[in-house]
Amino acid sequence: MLRTLIAVDDHGTFSAAAGAVFVTHAAVSQQMKALEAEWDVKLFDRSRRTPVFTPVGRAMVARARQVVADYDDLVPSVLGDGGLSGELTLGVVPTTLTGLAPLAVSALRQAYPDLQVRLQGGLTYALLRMVERGQLDAAVVSRPALVPQGHDWHAVAAEELQLLAAEGTEGDDPVELLRSHPFIRFSRDAVVGAMIEAWLQEKGIVVREAMELEGLDAISSMVLCNMGVAIAPRRAVQPQQPLPLRRIPLGPDAPVRHLGLVCRADSTKTRAIEALVARLRGAVALGVLRPEGISDVV
Repeated sequence: MLRTLIAVDDHGTFSAAAGAVFVTHAAVSQQMKALEAEWDVKLFDRSRRTPVFTPVGRAMVARARQVVADYDDLVPSVLGDGGLSGELTLGVVPTTLTGLAPLAVSALRQAYPDLQVRLQGGLTYALLRMVERGQLDAAVVSRPALVPQGHDWHAVAAEELQLLAAEGTEGDDPVELLRSHPFIRFSRDAVVGAMIEAWLQEKGIVVREAMELEGLDAISSMVLCNMGVAIAPRRAVQPQQPLPLRRIPLGPDAPVRHLGLVCRADSTKTRAIEALVARLRGAVALGVLRPEGISDVV
């Protein structure tokens, strides 16, 4: 019933929660009424068409998350495996999906075959909300201006931003290239997109925006086809065969995107997270996605 209560909070409606926990809408409603009767509290305001949590209900959800997490950790804590088995749910920003994430996660699974890692891609702020709500155990994200209270930050890599241009593009001055070519913008919903916009404004550079995209691979492909220039992080772990693009430094004051792993400070999967952080840093030290290099990531 606690898992159902959490599912209602995660998905917003009884119907959506029913699908998430594989029961009927009526069963969700019955479970919630049973909890209210057992606890003698009002969890939902049912005066609206879609029931919403009361303040007491929202406080109960927060406590329920901790109770469920403690329950899930009961056997590992008794057996002493410290969470190095079972499942670890990990969010990752899209720029890590072709280098850092696969290399580090493969090395982690090689070291701990009983630990299954489930990946979910997303932008930083969405992933931070999922970690905060307990939907993810941890996430590899761009460091935000403020790390949420009650969360731990583990630094992984620093990626300097650079200009991307097609091979035939003439000139080495990034400012001139930005002013004279169409600009393919990194989504401003992403932390790195906001960093790019702040740098452009600080430099007084007015760009001719051609498009705004989320994925670095999509942006790089557009640049490759001479659709414009772009600014993007230099990936800490390079793919095996990077696209043939010109990568031009922005200068000594180029902004730097800091990648790290964020998790709740009260996480019950501390050892698994520590093991993952070590392999993320090992992957950065290796610097390139090489399957034969997985055993070197420690």
